[in-house]
Amino acid sequence: MTRSDEEAVVEIYRAENRAMVERDQATLERILAETMTLTHMTGYVQPRQEWIAQIMDGKMKYYSSTEERVFDVVVEGDQASLVGQNRVKASVWGGGVLQMRVNLKRQAGRWQIVSQVASTY
Repeated sequence: MTRSDEEAVVEIYRAENRAMVERDQATLERILAETMTLTHMTGYVQPRQEWIAQIMDGKMKYYSSTEERVFDVVVEGDQASLVGQNRVKASVWGGGVLQMRVNLKRQAGRWQIVSQVASTY
């Protein structure tokens, strides 16, 4: 693991949080692998395109996401993972503290999120 790999995967996580709030579809499509799934606290496993569509049409509205900490950053070859904790304000499922376990994969030289699991902390 190089420092630049660690910084790159943390920046992808931060870019995702900004894109959720800003409803930046192009960024989400770039940093989320086509097969990415998001497992919500309810246990629902949501496919990438459905999640992006709900952000874009306002069904899932994120008003803010303030990072509290990122830890357990691990990079092993072309696989990486991290845990991020953010204070989130959202119109769906309210808001509060949101912890995401994020798994990433480097493909064609760039990192993409391949799966995420949401919980509280």
